[in-house]
Amino acid sequence: MKKKIESTIRNMISDLQRMQREDGHWSFCFENVVMTDAYMIILLRTLAGDEDELVGQLVDRLWNRQSREGTWKLFEDEKEGNLSSTIEAYFALRFSGMVNEEDKRLLKAKRFIEKKGGFHKAHTMTKFMLAVHGQYEWKHLLPIPIEFLLLPKTFPLNFWDLSSYARGHLAPMILLKDQKFKIQTSSIPHIQDLSRAVKEERYSEREWRLFSKISEGIQALAGLPSQLHQQARQFALEYMLQRMERDGTYLSYFSATFYMIYAMLALGYKKNDPIIVKALQGLKDMACETKKGIHIQNSPSAVWDTALISHALQEAGVDANEDVIQKSVDYLLKKQHFKYGDWAMETGVKPGGWGFSESNSIHPDVDDTTAALRALTYSAAGNPLIRQSWDRGIDWVFGMQNRDGGWPAFEMNKTKSILTSFPMDGAEAAAIDPSTPDLTGRALEFLGSRAGLTAEHPDVKKGVEWLKLMQKEEGSWYGRWGVCYIYGTWAAITGMKAVGVSSSDIHLQKAKTWLESIQRKDGGWGESCYSDQEKTFVSLPFSTPSQTAWALESLICIEDKPTPAIDLGIMALLELTNGADNETSQAYPTGIGLPGNFYIHYHSYQWIWPLITLSRYKEKFG
Repeated sequence: MKKKIESTIRNMISDLQRMQREDGHWSFCFENVVMTDAYMIILLRTLAGDEDELVGQLVDRLWNRQSREGTWKLFEDEKEGNLSSTIEAYFALRFSGMVNEEDKRLLKAKRFIEKKGGFHKAHTMTKFMLAVHGQYEWKHLLPIPIEFLLLPKTFPLNFWDLSSYARGHLAPMILLKDQKFKIQTSSIPHIQDLSRAVKEERYSEREWRLFSKISEGIQALAGLPSQLHQQARQFALEYMLQRMERDGTYLSYFSATFYMIYAMLALGYKKNDPIIVKALQGLKDMACETKKGIHIQNSPSAVWDTALISHALQEAGVDANEDVIQKSVDYLLKKQHFKYGDWAMETGVKPGGWGFSESNSIHPDVDDTTAALRALTYSAAGNPLIRQSWDRGIDWVFGMQNRDGGWPAFEMNKTKSILTSFPMDGAEAAAIDPSTPDLTGRALEFLGSRAGLTAEHPDVKKGVEWLKLMQKEEGSWYGRWGVCYIYGTWAAITGMKAVGVSSSDIHLQKAKTWLESIQRKDGGWGESCYSDQEKTFVSLPFSTPSQTAWALESLICIEDKPTPAIDLGIMALLELTNGADNETSQAYPTGIGLPGNFYIHYHSYQWIWPLITLSRYKEKFG
């Protein structure tokens, strides 16, 4: 097995060195749900008349993703299919002008949509897309006045209390609802027959409490109603324009940019306005190649992938002075943020973080920042200029720690739980930005393994104490940004171990026992995307490379010598990495964007996590 481990590590290093781009970054596909492919077809048919080649490629992609039952799924083991994804694909294929509405494949999809209750049962984002194309009534969406945007930060509930992700999407969407905008174009297919009669919306007591507080605040605003209304519209427009990146996209998200374009059309901007033309080009540049055709990424992952790969190569023994590492370090240094973004309103720390995508310059996050800092650590030790960047980054990470001791994704202390009742699907996960075990564990792992801090440090101690409180009864931790309990448990274990928590600690021992209990008979680990919906571990019928690597690294971290579970897992990981028939396991999404709605197959993960884990095994056990 030793020789197999060594040869696998060598081959992975060679593969990654070969795939590096000239400027030092790695470009792997961030493959997400079909929403972006469908919405791009819709957008191209709305804005442009000469995009048949790209539309045709995306049509082929959608057909390639359709299940035998005629549906589209969020993940392989999703039962039957996903209603929102199927509606989006169905509408896009009809809108493309390249598919006969009597096509048997389309009719299968239509029957599924009817069976599942039609448009009213779809996700809020899907309903908004349908509404701007005249297929769904605006009166059933978002009963929040646009004046909500004007509530001052001193008011108990205001726009700025929402997470940055939620604000980014709410600004264009609330503007569209306010305008009740419907795009006018003759090519829009009419599919209102799939929108069943909708009863008046019933809201929960928590939702009514939220509405009441917002209404109370709006009534207290000074100014004539007409003036306030216009001010709110102007605020929404300026909010979007101020957060456009140099590539024309809005916050580097496809989904947010899509709605921004329609919001600008609603305000009277022409389709050929330079802002809209540039935004569309920015979205087209988000395309990547997959085995099933061209795919539009929601947020290309160049910075994330480059940071993780550079770190993985160094863990595997590639020296920081080698060209492949120096080039990646140079690239990452250029991507460090120097602008003050929205995050700065909650903390006095100076800019110094990193974002997820190459074009991202104002929307940094904790996970990308600690990933970049890991990659820079060895180079910073011998270079004062790199050390300055590294110091700025670590200051930013500490400046983002929440009051409870954990770490959020984008902004600190966005934790008002009443906002999870915001009347949009997914608000429970996206409306606020609380501490999560995975982000906290990853931050601690960096602070321990690279910054040399221990649980004696007061801020580190707070993080460890918070993590221990968050452990589930059976021994796992929830992972918000990866699938799911394996991911969260790996982050928590490696984080606590890095800052000096003993392997004999009861929390780590419970976690170890839990990981061993869910090991599959083939030696690997596999967890379904259903876990984040069920809020409990749901097993996959197969193992995946990244989840197997996460579980193994956790056990390697705790144990002093190889155990049967570790050795069996290593053999499984080698097979998952080297085997010829692993497409299903390698393609299964193990990243999460929005729980229950948005899952990610990171094409880079089949290299990154196995390489790190095999290297850790080799280093510790020989």
